[in-house]
Amino acid sequence: MKPLPRTIEWIGDLPGHVRLIDQTLLPTQLEYRDCRTIEEIWEAIRNLRVRGAPAIGIAAAMGVVVGMQSHADPATYAMRLKEVADYLRTSRPTAVNLFWAIERMEKVLSEPEALAKDASTSLTLQARTTRLLLQEALAIENEDRRMCRAIGAVGAALVKPGHGILTHCNAGGLATAEYGTALAVLYTAAEQGKQFHVFADETRPLLQGSRLTAWELQQTGIDVTLICDSMAAQVMREGRVQLVIVGADRIAANGDTANKIGTYGVAVLAKAHGIPFYVAAPSSTFDLSIKTGRDIPIEQRDPREITHAFGKSTAPDGIRVYNPAFDVTPAEIITGVITEHGLIQPVHEQAIRSNLAKKSGAKK
Repeated sequence: MKPLPRTIEWIGDLPGHVRLIDQTLLPTQLEYRDCRTIEEIWEAIRNLRVRGAPAIGIAAAMGVVVGMQSHADPATYAMRLKEVADYLRTSRPTAVNLFWAIERMEKVLSEPEALAKDASTSLTLQARTTRLLLQEALAIENEDRRMCRAIGAVGAALVKPGHGILTHCNAGGLATAEYGTALAVLYTAAEQGKQFHVFADETRPLLQGSRLTAWELQQTGIDVTLICDSMAAQVMREGRVQLVIVGADRIAANGDTANKIGTYGVAVLAKAHGIPFYVAAPSSTFDLSIKTGRDIPIEQRDPREITHAFGKSTAPDGIRVYNPAFDVTPAEIITGVITEHGLIQPVHEQAIRSNLAKKSGAKK
């Protein structure tokens, strides 16, 4: 399988900057964007230059370092860190990985043993703290890479030779540090020599399926066919789909799952046609503080994403628009959740807590 280009990375040491693929330009242009200020990181997250819950978390963690690396005043260091963290939190509301990663970065200040370990160096306290922030951001990136590989290994057993597999939005290498979540399952199955076919929903209104997933699978040599979102039911009815795998942006304690708008509809269609519907997500995507999906905040986006396309108006001027970026699929119609710790099946709170309690190299 051909390797994918790296979605996001830290360039240099300290001071350094973030380099990421500008996903708004795909599939026609593969261009990298260098983010050297906290405002540029915020803009990249908000405007989907970097997207996908795990990749957003990594970008936010690295964004904290960008925001702190030039701050030299020890008296205001903690205050500045809070300002940077709170600012990044306003970029997007639904993907829990963003908040999880920022909280991990903030905890660096409350780890005196780590600071004391570096006390023998000639660096100032704030310089040592910033270096620890960078180490934490890189650890989040590396952990995500390992988690995605593990998700692939767990989920590949669900893929049978000859399967038709439908996926919605993009949950591949472009959405993570390297390998993806839902697509990690497909990549691992392909590496195992299994032959299968993927149907990628276009994923309106921003076309992450056609612009990103179809491009990504084509780049790696996996057999893929692009379909409109409204075609999923017919493709299922024709017997072309035996398995559905999607990613997630936040999973509540009971298993209700927020993912890109249209996912709920795909799950309902899969249920109606007797097709297994799986969610693939790392442990960092679970939010046990939220009991059910009713409490997951749903991002509302710019109406122009619906009323305009390719620089042209596609709707009457002044028309009212409702544009939620995500929907919530109830746990009861999810066949299973694929995590780095194993398969959660059936999906309910006790099974989720048991899965997340398994030993992991990632910090909680």
